[in-house]
Amino acid sequence: MISCPKTLGPDSSVAEVRSFFDDDHVHLALIVGSGGQLVTTLERSDIPPEARGDENARGFGVTPGRTIHHECSLIAATVALQSAGRRRLAVVDDAGKLLGLLCLKRTGRGFCNDAGVASRAAGPKMAVGATG
Repeated sequence: MISCPKTLGPDSSVAEVRSFFDDDHVHLALIVGSGGQLVTTLERSDIPPEARGDENARGFGVTPGRTIHHECSLIAATVALQSAGRRRLAVVDDAGKLLGLLCLKRTGRGFCNDAGVASRAAGPKMAVGATG
């Protein structure tokens, strides 16, 4: 699980969410309110092409089927993701507070973690002796 996923605020515009999706690793935008409450989630396809950039994106969000309780087993989570054809689930507690993002790897064999995300964000490493 990614314990500190990137999030957007409840007043985020459609333009901000579209920009958020410029990173092809981002599959699910998490809209979070005060106190860390998950307000909604957005996938690229949730926002219609005709939506204006200045519109509030929250209204296009979907939560059912995109969240999982933090006590759910990884087996159940994997089944839920694969049966829905998704790779991301927001992890929430009993009160709906966002605790993290469960991220099935592209291969379907395992989940992303904080260390892997940090490594990717740091960019490619140059080989010893290489010149740039």
